[in-house]
Amino acid sequence: MNDLAVPADASGLDALLERVLGKPTAKGLATLGLATVGDLLRHYPRRYVEPGERTSIADLEVGAHVTVVAQVERATVRTMRARSGAILAVVVSDGVNSLDLSFFARHAGALRPHESRLVPGRLAQFSGTVSEYRGTLQLTHPDYEVIEDVEGLDEMPPTPIYPATAQMPSWKTARAVHAVLPALVDGLPEPVPVEVRARRGLMPLPEAIRTVHAPAKVADAYRARRTLRFEEALVLQTELARRRHAALVLSATPRPRPEGPSLVADLDARLPFDLTAGQVAVGEEIAADLARAHPMQRLLQGDVGSGKTLVALRAMLQVVDAGGQAVLLAPTEVLAQQHHRTLTALLGPLAEAGMLGDLGPDGAERATRVALLTGSLGAAATREALLDAASGRAGIVVGTHALLSERVQFADLGLVVVDEQHRFGVEQRDALRSRGDDVPHMLVMTATPIPRTVAMTVFGDLEVSTLTEVPAGRAGITSHVVWADRPAWVQRVWQVVHDHVAAGERVFVVCPRITGDDASSSDDADLLDDLAAQLGGAAPGGSAHGDSPQGAGGPTPPARRAVEDVVRELEAMPVLGGAAVGTLHGRMASEDRDRAMAAFLEGRTQILVATTVIEVGVDVPLATVMVILDADVFGISQLHQLRGRVGRGTLPGTCFLVTRAEEGSDAAERLTHLAGTTDGFELALLDLSVRREGDVLGASQSGGASSLRLLRVVKDADLIAEAREEATDLVAADPTLAEFPALAAAVEARLRDVETAFLDRG
Repeated sequence: MNDLAVPADASGLDALLERVLGKPTAKGLATLGLATVGDLLRHYPRRYVEPGERTSIADLEVGAHVTVVAQVERATVRTMRARSGAILAVVVSDGVNSLDLSFFARHAGALRPHESRLVPGRLAQFSGTVSEYRGTLQLTHPDYEVIEDVEGLDEMPPTPIYPATAQMPSWKTARAVHAVLPALVDGLPEPVPVEVRARRGLMPLPEAIRTVHAPAKVADAYRARRTLRFEEALVLQTELARRRHAALVLSATPRPRPEGPSLVADLDARLPFDLTAGQVAVGEEIAADLARAHPMQRLLQGDVGSGKTLVALRAMLQVVDAGGQAVLLAPTEVLAQQHHRTLTALLGPLAEAGMLGDLGPDGAERATRVALLTGSLGAAATREALLDAASGRAGIVVGTHALLSERVQFADLGLVVVDEQHRFGVEQRDALRSRGDDVPHMLVMTATPIPRTVAMTVFGDLEVSTLTEVPAGRAGITSHVVWADRPAWVQRVWQVVHDHVAAGERVFVVCPRITGDDASSSDDADLLDDLAAQLGGAAPGGSAHGDSPQGAGGPTPPARRAVEDVVRELEAMPVLGGAAVGTLHGRMASEDRDRAMAAFLEGRTQILVATTVIEVGVDVPLATVMVILDADVFGISQLHQLRGRVGRGTLPGTCFLVTRAEEGSDAAERLTHLAGTTDGFELALLDLSVRREGDVLGASQSGGASSLRLLRVVKDADLIAEAREEATDLVAADPTLAEFPALAAAVEARLRDVETAFLDRG
C-alpha cells in the first residue's frame, strides 16, 4: 500500500476528507461517520497494542469484526472440489491458539500476491468478521497488513487500534490519521484556558491530539486521553454553567404558599394515606423555590412508585393557590391521559370547584379544573381545552407536545412540570417558558433513577431532589427469569396468569414488536437510550478487542415476539380459559388506545398485550402480573420501569422475564441481576456499566450532549466534578466567555451538534 499524502492546498479542520485523502479512503472513513479532517482527528483509538503483544485468539467470538496480530504458521493453495476456483488456506497463531484464514479466487494465479506475502513466520495484522466452519473459527478474505520489521517489534511504539468496519480496518484509519496529523494538529484551537491547563496538569491540545494518535508509550497515550476527557467535560459543563447563570438573572412571579387555608392542605386532608418523609422534605424544597422571584429549575427523580406525581400535584396547587396556572407535559398520549385521570381522582371535587367558592389572593375563585390537551382530540374538545387554558378556567392543563403549539395560550402560566424529561430536548422543554414577560417555574420529573454523576452531567443546569422511599401499603414485586426453551417453565407462567385472572386481577404481556414483519424492535422510545433496546438488553460495545461493534455478518437473531401474534396465541391457549385479551400499542388511534385502557381498568379485558407504550405512568391497581417476552431485547432500566406497572396497589406484583438468551450469557446475567433487586439506582449504575454513556446522553434525553467520545460519566466522576468547578468559575467571571473565544466556539459547536442530532431524531 502506498502512504497517503495530504495535498499542499488542503488545510483546516472543516476540509472534506474526499479532497484531502481521496475518494476511496474517504468512502471507507465515511462508514465510521467521518467526513472532515476535524472528525478524523477526533476519532480516537479504542486501545493500544504494546510492542510484541499478541491478540488472544481464544477470546474471539463468532460475528465479531476484529483485528488480530498473529504469525503465519502455514499457507496452502488448492483447487476447490465442489466448484471451480482456488482457495488459499492460511493458519495463523498468537502463540497459543490458531485461527484459519481463507482467500478465494477464480484461479490459483490470482492468489499468488497473498501467497507471496503470507509466508510461514511472517507477522501481520488481520482484520475481518469471525465466522465458524466445521467447528473452527475463521476469517474469510480478511484485510491485512504485514509487519515488516519483526526484529525491531519490541522497540516499536504502541500500535493504536481504532474502531473499525469491514471497509476500514484499524491500520487504514491509522494511516489516514497520520497523513493529516503533521499538517494540521498545530492549528487546533485551545478550548481549555492556559491557567486551567496548568492548574489541572493537562497537555496543550495539539500535543494531546498528537500523542493520543502516536504515543511513544502507552502511559503517554493515557495522559493525553485524560487531557481530552477533561476538555470534553469542560465544554459540556461550561454550557450547563451558562444555563445556570442565565437562570439567575431571569425573573419569575413568586408563588408562595398562602398564610391561611390552601388547596394543598385540602388535598392532603383528602388523601387516604400519609405523605412519606421524603415527599414532605422535597415538597418543602419546591415550595421554597416557588416563593422566589427567579424561576425554579429543579429535577425531581425517584424510583418506581415513590410518589413523584403527588409531589408535583402539590406544587401545581401551590401555584394555583397563588393565582397562577400549571401545565404537566407528558411524552405520550397514554401517559398524558393517565396523568389526567390520576390528578382528577386525587383532587376529587377540588378538580372542578376549587375550595367550594373560596377566593384567591386577587379576589377571584381559584380554578382547579384539570384540562387535557393532546394532538388527537376532536375539534370541539380541542377548542374547549384551548379556551380553558387561555381564560384561566383551567388551573392545571395536562398534555403532550400539543401544548408546545403557539396557538396554546395561558392566562397566567406559573409552573411547567415536564414528565420523563429524557424524551424531550431542551428546545422542547423550554418552549413553554418563552410565553409572557416572566419565566414560569419549572419542575422536571424522571422515573429513571439517575446516579449522581449522570445527574451532574445531564441535568447540570437543574437542582436535584430525590425520593427514595416507597409509600406505605405497596406490596412489592417479585421477578423471575424464565428460559423460553424450557416448555414446563413457560407453561407455568401461563398457569400463573390464569390463576391471577381468575382472582379478578389484571395481567400485562409486553412484546418488543407490534407485527411479525416489523423491522424495528419497538414502536416506542426507550427509556435511557432513547435511552438503546436497544438500551437494547444487549449493550452496544466493541468486539472482543474493542475494534468495532459485534454482529456484522453474524447469524441472524431469532424473530422477536410481536403483539398481534401473541394476542392470537393467548386467545387460543386452553390454560387461559378464554380470558379476554386486549391490545395496546403506539400505532393505534388515540380513541382506540383510550378504549383499550378503559376496558383493562374496568376488567372487561383481563390480559393486555402491549408494547413499551405502557412503560411509565400507567397505573392499574389490580394489575399484579407482568410477562415480558424477549426480555433480553430491552434495557435494564426499561425493564425496571415496565415491571413497576404491577404491584402498585395492596396486592403483590410478579414479573416474568421470558428470554431466549443462553444461560450464562451477558444478557442472561443482566436479567438475573435485575430479578435479584428492585433498587433502581443500583440498576441504573449497572445499566451504565454495560452501555456507552455517550448513548445515554443522547440529544433527546439531555439536550446537552449528542455523544461522548472519551468521557465516561461513572468512571470519570472526579474529573467531571473538577471540570464543573472550573466551568462555574469561568462563567461567573465572564458569562459571555469573551475572554475565552476558543472555549465559546467549542460550546457553540457542541450545541450545533446537539440541535442537528435532536432534529435528526425527530
